[in-house]
Amino acid sequence: MKKLVTSMLCVSIAASLLAGCGGSTDGQNMATNAPDGSNTGVSTEGGSNVINVWAFTDEVPGMIEKYKESHPDFAYDINTTIIATTDGAYQPALDQALAAGGGDAPDIYCAEAAFVLKYTQGSASQYAMPYEDLGIDVDAALKEADIAQYTVDVGTNGDGKLVALGYQASGGAFIYRRSIAKDVWGTDEPEEIAAKIGPGWDKFFEAAEALKAKGYGIVSGDGDIWHAVENSSDAGWIVDGKLNIDPKREAFLDLSKQLKDNGYHNDTQDWQDAWFADIKGEGEKGILGFFGPAWLINYTMAPNCGGETVGEGTYGDWAVCEPPIGFFWGGTWLMVNKDSEKADAVRDVIQWITLDCTEDGLQYKWANGTLNGEGGTKDAVASGTVMSMSDGAIEFLGGQNMFDAFVPANQYAKGTNLTQYDETINTYWRDQVREYTSGNKTREQAIADFKQQVADNLDVIVE
Repeated sequence: MKKLVTSMLCVSIAASLLAGCGGSTDGQNMATNAPDGSNTGVSTEGGSNVINVWAFTDEVPGMIEKYKESHPDFAYDINTTIIATTDGAYQPALDQALAAGGGDAPDIYCAEAAFVLKYTQGSASQYAMPYEDLGIDVDAALKEADIAQYTVDVGTNGDGKLVALGYQASGGAFIYRRSIAKDVWGTDEPEEIAAKIGPGWDKFFEAAEALKAKGYGIVSGDGDIWHAVENSSDAGWIVDGKLNIDPKREAFLDLSKQLKDNGYHNDTQDWQDAWFADIKGEGEKGILGFFGPAWLINYTMAPNCGGETVGEGTYGDWAVCEPPIGFFWGGTWLMVNKDSEKADAVRDVIQWITLDCTEDGLQYKWANGTLNGEGGTKDAVASGTVMSMSDGAIEFLGGQNMFDAFVPANQYAKGTNLTQYDETINTYWRDQVREYTSGNKTREQAIADFKQQVADNLDVIVE
């Protein structure tokens, strides 16, 4: 996830959230193909002892190399193609490679939350092999690892077969400043702050009013609540081939306007300078918190808080609690090509990354920051079993064990309201909401213009 978020910061000015870019992976011998198909590193040609891996960052390929290191009997070379999602380069290249088939086709390929539904349930879902066809006892493995239902729902195809899983947990929590909570309510205890800001948006706005009375904002901008709104909806943007504006998503117009009209935020746009200033505590007014998964803490907030030890910037002045409403944000899912001739070897890799809940599995090392040796970044993982047996205490959160919040967060999240067009439609919607709250358009005009954008640019029926 680290490389994924690093790329998000690189391309955030272009408003391309959750885009991936290839980074360096020290000590790993991987071949990397450029978007034009040319090879940028040493490559092993496709063959019986080669597994082709396609990804949009070097994270998953790096994990597979770690698998090889710890399993010396694994007699396969890894041929890796990494293409950034920036400018939409990854999906067309992957689609072409899957359709072409043959020895150079991907055996393992990755998709992120913004477009994963295309590959699990949408127009490219025909290429994915069900995990059970790999010889995995899916029901037993999911139960043993305590994999959150939302990630299973996202990874299940139209026939009800599991075809994709991830390794990280992206269930969301509310990440708040301890000092501000104490100033307003006299406490910074997660259970008590959760009861102040929720459950539900009515409680959230009561908290916003209390914060305003003390000169604080509750969030930095309306984008900070969007992912919670989006993923709490009962249905997605597309229902039976038609554009659908779920009432909970339509309510974002009103929630956003309520934030702006009452001065409950600093009116920033996420991933821009003013938003990062609020993380450092240097914005127009102090901001209580942000909505997000563990990766937002580790790879966005911690590096941009103005310090590296407790007492510097806002480092150590944070905690996490249950959000007003359950949601998830982001994630990477792994799939296997149905035509792969290395199913047995691929199965072992896929299991180690997505389902192994022992101390020897990827997720235990990932959760405890030991994948590359002691002292690495701890992260929330897909397996609730692993998080329950791991130490998630981090100094950035004042020593709080973040898994206490993120294990239940995964259970609150919903994965049945995504579509393959979400990345594009979300951009259209948020732009129109901003036009409305800024007073440039009426509510009705913003909705009408949103519908027109969808009709003009996507193969979706708009009524």
